[in-house]
Amino acid sequence: MTATGFDPRTLLAESRLGVLATIKADGMPQLSPVTPYYDRDADIIYVSMTEGRAKTANLRRDPRAVLEVTSADGWSWATAEGPVTLTGPGTDPNGPEVGALVEYYRAAAGEHPDWQEYRSVMVSDRRVLMAMSVKRVYGEKIR
Repeated sequence: MTATGFDPRTLLAESRLGVLATIKADGMPQLSPVTPYYDRDADIIYVSMTEGRAKTANLRRDPRAVLEVTSADGWSWATAEGPVTLTGPGTDPNGPEVGALVEYYRAAAGEHPDWQEYRSVMVSDRRVLMAMSVKRVYGEKIR
């Protein structure tokens, strides 16, 4: 909580759109829009991503990330930093890798209308679950 009473963790928990920064092989940042889910109790940010994309390849090489979110009016922002673990992609719709994606979906969005379809799509899309352990959070409410 800042001196103004702004809690950047609350903004992280409320946000469903953010920008994930990973580190490219040449040391430059790579930015991707993502739909994060922040588990405040565990202090972990989850993002579903696809194997083979730049952010996934970057995180496999260097498992550090930064996520920034802003309020809908743009006057508040929160940034979280931390190490990342990746789970998946899974090859079995009923395997543990896809099970982790099911738990992520349930926490972030509730029940899916067709879990078998969801599981199948997670395998065919080669989805990976990123879990970032939040080590540092900062932000500000400008207005």
